[in-house]
Amino acid sequence: MKTKTKQWVVAIAGLLLTIAVLIGIKAGQIGSMIKAGKAFVPPPEAVTSAQAEATEWEATRAAIGTLVAVRGVTLGSELAGLVREIGFESGASVKRGAVLVKLDTSTEEAQLEAAVADASLARISLERARTLRKGGANTQVDLDAAEARARQTEATVAGLRATIAKKTIRAPFDGRIAIRQVELGQVVSPGTAIASLQSVSPIHADFWLPQQALAELKVGQRARLRTDAFPGSSRDGEITTVNPEIDVATRNVRVRATFLNADGQLRPGMFANVEILSSERRPVLLIPATSVIFAPYGDSVFTIEEKREESGKATAVARQKFVRLGERRGDFVEVTSGLSAGATIVSTGAFKLRNGASVLVNNALAPQAELAPKPTDP
Repeated sequence: MKTKTKQWVVAIAGLLLTIAVLIGIKAGQIGSMIKAGKAFVPPPEAVTSAQAEATEWEATRAAIGTLVAVRGVTLGSELAGLVREIGFESGASVKRGAVLVKLDTSTEEAQLEAAVADASLARISLERARTLRKGGANTQVDLDAAEARARQTEATVAGLRATIAKKTIRAPFDGRIAIRQVELGQVVSPGTAIASLQSVSPIHADFWLPQQALAELKVGQRARLRTDAFPGSSRDGEITTVNPEIDVATRNVRVRATFLNADGQLRPGMFANVEILSSERRPVLLIPATSVIFAPYGDSVFTIEEKREESGKATAVARQKFVRLGERRGDFVEVTSGLSAGATIVSTGAFKLRNGASVLVNNALAPQAELAPKPTDP
């Protein structure tokens, strides 16, 4: 019995000793890990850098506009009739006075012949009445009746000729005609659309600006136009009209600029980006737009500063600074406050940084920021 008790005591003691050894080993491992964690320094993040550059920009004001023809109209017939002749092709350029559509005038022409004969007889009767009146062979009433009859027949002739002329639709000005909406043999009623005619050289661009811009706007001021349809080109023009009234709902003023369009590329109804240019230049502080971290609580950038350790070794660290941004052009954005000229900032890779993080600047593959970037197709 004593032997068995002794065996149990030895076994329990061995177990406790084993547990103690394991606890000691694990405690040593945890302690080593804690010491290693405290001594661990994360490797610096690779970033590219740029400098905040002080320069001058030409003062501009951007707006979204719509292209409008200098003269545009939807042609139609004043009178009802049958289409006998079509003198244009859809999309063609036409000159002022060119015959576009002729309606049937056979009835009016027959009536005109009768009216001309009647007018000729009335003139003869008037001359005879005047001769008789000189000899006293008729009364003044007879002469007045002959004169009235002559004027009446002439008016009838003029009315029929006007009716015939109205049944010939001509181009009211030079321009480009749209797709025709009538065909030969079609009976048209008054007001039936025949085609749209637009004069597109030059062309207007209408846009809206806030009322605060009124002090800067004047007729003759330079303007520049760009369209998505022709992204690689721009056109220069000038302001031709500043509306004399302000829209009471939006407090915006309507402005019209005119641009040359000899090649006819610009079409009425197109969307356009318009810039109003000023002769004055204003100082700006520029940074690449890729350096900005946009956030609901405020926009910020990371500046690169030099930090010296106790050993005297210098390292580069990132410091977050909140900035206020202004106008953006191309790959650059204007900084209105929060940054000084010449400051070195992180241009790419800022999204992975925290305040005070070590950085390694490598500009070998840094993208080149441009005011007028021209992307190339892959």
